Amino acid sequence: MKNNLDEYIKKVETQLTSTSSIKPSMLEVGRVEEIRDGVVIASGLNNASYGEVVEFASGVKGYIIDLTEDRVGIIVLGDYLTIAANDQIKAVGYTLSVPVSDDLLGRVVDPLCNPQDGLAPIKSDQNFPVEKIAPTVVYRKSVSVPLLTGIKAIDALIPIGRGQRELIIGDRGTGKTTIALDTILSQKGENVICIYAGVGQKNSKMALVIDLLRKHKALDYSVVVNASASDSVSMQYIAPYSACAIGEYFMSQGKDVLVIYDDLSKHAWAYRQISLILRRPAGREAYPGDIFYLHSRLLERACRIDDKYGGGSITALPIVETLEGDMSAYIPTNIISITDGQIFLETDLFNAGIRPAINVGISVSRVGGNAQAKAMKQVAGKLKLDLAQYREMAAFSQFESDLDEETKKLLNRGAKVTQVLKQDKNNPYTFEEEIVILWAAYHGLLDTIPATEVEVFEKKLLETVHLRGKEILESIRKEKNISAETEKKLEALTGDFVLINK
Repeated sequence: MKNNLDEYIKKVETQLTSTSSIKPSMLEVGRVEEIRDGVVIASGLNNASYGEVVEFASGVKGYIIDLTEDRVGIIVLGDYLTIAANDQIKAVGYTLSVPVSDDLLGRVVDPLCNPQDGLAPIKSDQNFPVEKIAPTVVYRKSVSVPLLTGIKAIDALIPIGRGQRELIIGDRGTGKTTIALDTILSQKGENVICIYAGVGQKNSKMALVIDLLRKHKALDYSVVVNASASDSVSMQYIAPYSACAIGEYFMSQGKDVLVIYDDLSKHAWAYRQISLILRRPAGREAYPGDIFYLHSRLLERACRIDDKYGGGSITALPIVETLEGDMSAYIPTNIISITDGQIFLETDLFNAGIRPAINVGISVSRVGGNAQAKAMKQVAGKLKLDLAQYREMAAFSQFESDLDEETKKLLNRGAKVTQVLKQDKNNPYTFEEEIVILWAAYHGLLDTIPATEVEVFEKKLLETVHLRGKEILESIRKEKNISAETEKKLEALTGDFVLINK
């Protein structure tokens, strides 16, 4: 009897030890309460966190954006029409992230990095979080390397440095996207990865952008993240953060990255729509109370990392659309206070034929001067003063019939500088070409030429320098400085050129 009992006890012990290796797993499961135009209200997810990904019974995923006492607000990352009330919903236990790899270069993707160009899926072995806390001041380095746009007016008067955040602001149809795209075209051979995030744009506009980048072979070093006007507001809301996450992947490799957000006005509209559906209290212009944080946590991620932490930088060019030039509206003032300067485009200048239509008086760069090359400082310093004096004098001179010689000289110089800063779109200049043209304006070579012939003079001058002054261009490109020897060569070349073209 005792032997039988011992055998039974051993059998039970064996069973207990064999089942003890099975560990219980906890799964957070909730229920869909309401569906409201791409936003789901769910209950039961008591331990879910902000930013966590959830999965619906239909297989569609969502992203927790709102936490209340007993419910959570979720934006749907897919077709919300497949979701029904009382459907089961489970939290998957990780925050939203996007697959990243070098395969993204040359591709057009949605905010979740699914291809939109009809090519193969993106191969990736790592993910980067969509929402991330910006690097602290300990990891940062001051901006000291220029990011050339190829646009004379910007590189000379409102310079941008790598790691800077420069806002492009203006009314609709004043050339904001053109400046951003010209900057991408100008990065050819500069070892800068470019990311263009289209938020709420028309599909026809996005097709033109992609076609332009492909035509100029700029797509080879670019990524296009597209959440068009026909996409859901949740995709439009995520797009800029997703583009920034892709930028952070390349920055983590020590590379310089340029990210363009086109545009943050539509991003704010998308967030306002989500917030109103979630019944958050509406504030100024019906935006929710945290609308400032929406953009500050995005733009603060743009920075230049110290070399001892891997180096690399993200330069952000956010675009904001104004209405009737009103820079005191809610979103423009918010973003102006976050960024390190702004390029203001004016409708009146655009209509007057001054393109890019940059208002140099209102536009400013708060850190770019530290990143400006010595050669540019040598030629641009006086031009800014000439333009400022010209604007001041031009306002008074229209009422004066009799002007003294000094004022006439000042007005003439200002008019010629204004003409020389005009530039055709999708035609960025190299650094050395900009220096030669601005040097000619600085030394008064344009003063005797009629304003209508400045453009022709400029083209002929560049042709001559490319033909007979290659060593001048080479010297400026390498040294980033106009040495005494280079200046003598320039004086000799331009002196001959002026004599021939008189």
